[in-house]
Amino acid sequence: MSCYQFRFMTVLVLLLGSTVCTAQESGTKLRPFWNYDQAIELTSGKTRVVLSPQAGGRVLVYSLNGRNALFLDEKEKDWKPGSERVLATAGRFDIGPELVIPQRESLWSGDWTGEITGPRSARLTSPKDEATGVQLIREFSLAETSSLLSCRQTIRNVSDRTVEWCHWSRTFATGEGICVIPLSEPSRFPGHYVMYEEGSVINARPEDSNIRLRDGFLEIKGAPRRPKLGFDSYAGWMAYATRDNLLFVKRFATYPDRVYNEAAGLTMSVWYPEGPRVELEPIGPRERLAPGESASFTEFWSLISFEFPVQGDIDLAKVSSVVRTLPPTPQPVGPQSSK
Repeated sequence: MSCYQFRFMTVLVLLLGSTVCTAQESGTKLRPFWNYDQAIELTSGKTRVVLSPQAGGRVLVYSLNGRNALFLDEKEKDWKPGSERVLATAGRFDIGPELVIPQRESLWSGDWTGEITGPRSARLTSPKDEATGVQLIREFSLAETSSLLSCRQTIRNVSDRTVEWCHWSRTFATGEGICVIPLSEPSRFPGHYVMYEEGSVINARPEDSNIRLRDGFLEIKGAPRRPKLGFDSYAGWMAYATRDNLLFVKRFATYPDRVYNEAAGLTMSVWYPEGPRVELEPIGPRERLAPGESASFTEFWSLISFEFPVQGDIDLAKVSSVVRTLPPTPQPVGPQSSK
């Protein structure tokens, strides 16, 4: 049954009028989480996803066998409907490019609307944002027989001017794991990555003992000297091994013939500070949108049980094999523009 058949069940929420439209669908329910009383839960087998339209449209939980791969700060328990949100953790998405986009509080932490759209599927929709001229729609769908989670973000130009933005994922995973980036040739960077130094200086020849190239991959084994790193790989995936024995994989399309408008032309970034969280950031190409146009970018997430190498090196061949054997993505990934 369609969500639209259940408009009379719409729930009105405080302040900006956030709503959650509910329909009885398999593996999908409206289920409060902490003080997020409009949260939507998707479940399939041993996989659980919790989405929140309140305080920004985010994924709060992405777990396998009860283990959440996302870093969700316990301090978020203090948030209450109607109060200002100080934190934004767990499964965050955004738009860029980072250095030039204006502040966009309504997109980042405003009251969004949520709706159940089908079995194990839901949609989160932002308010219209005057500063950027856009509205964001995030659609999530969990596979019936695996942990595969489709995360599709659409940028819709609701202004009277042409805008140029890009998809920017800012997902917090649990900290102190190992990040694996598959490399592609050629690269614009001598070491296949850049490091953001103080004062927004982008270092194209960094050296760090916690970062190494091995067998066609770049490994981040621990917190580097500076936490923000950028990559121009077109391999279309990244993997992160957590310390509680999960492999978190993100797959996404890349476009060598399109413009990537981050300052260093990045296709992905990683922010790896010391402490309990790491940021995994696929980045989409520039979307030049006239009034009324929209463009979408899809990330496909997967969680796999994977023993963390407490001693010795991560098995890169095994990581690559795991990614190759993941369920195929159910639809084309990457930017899709429309009027």
